[in-house]
Amino acid sequence: MALIGLVRVSTAKQETQRQHDALDPICERVFEEKDSGKLAVEQRPGLKAALDFMRDGDMLAVQEVDRLGRNLLEGLVVLNDLFQRGCRVKVLDGIAAGEHTERSFLLDMALALAEDRRRNISRTTKKGLEAARKRGRVGGRPRVIDDDKRAVILARREKGESIRVIARVLDVSVGTVHKVLSEETAGAAS
Repeated sequence: MALIGLVRVSTAKQETQRQHDALDPICERVFEEKDSGKLAVEQRPGLKAALDFMRDGDMLAVQEVDRLGRNLLEGLVVLNDLFQRGCRVKVLDGIAAGEHTERSFLLDMALALAEDRRRNISRTTKKGLEAARKRGRVGGRPRVIDDDKRAVILARREKGESIRVIARVLDVSVGTVHKVLSEETAGAAS
């Protein structure tokens, strides 16, 4: 019997160290992924690799049950697959903490709560962005084009320079130059 760990965060910017600190000392091997927990197993390479690696009698360890997924249906599919193959699940923290050899109300409830938390985070984020827009704030990356660079782009394009050359000279992306030119065309048309 091998204890196999799964570490998951949703985005590349998030840290996995806390989960590794909990799983590395106790697991034979730890798989990591930086993908949304709402995705299907086939779209989650770390989870798929862990499941493919596991054999009858092995145990999949996660820090919290929502590391298996934040989509109730996909989480249940993972659990059913593991239990049918004779594998077990170990959850270190949360309401479903403990070792599990079969589905239970507690595991199902923990997965349902994880999905609800994901949905709530998404809803709250959307409301916050809408409120910020109403106050005149626009999110996203800061603009790299100021009025001076905009004037240079327009002047060089007027002289017939290619978008690629302009981008290279100003050290901006081709897309940025294209956007400035598109905005200028749209502004002239209205």
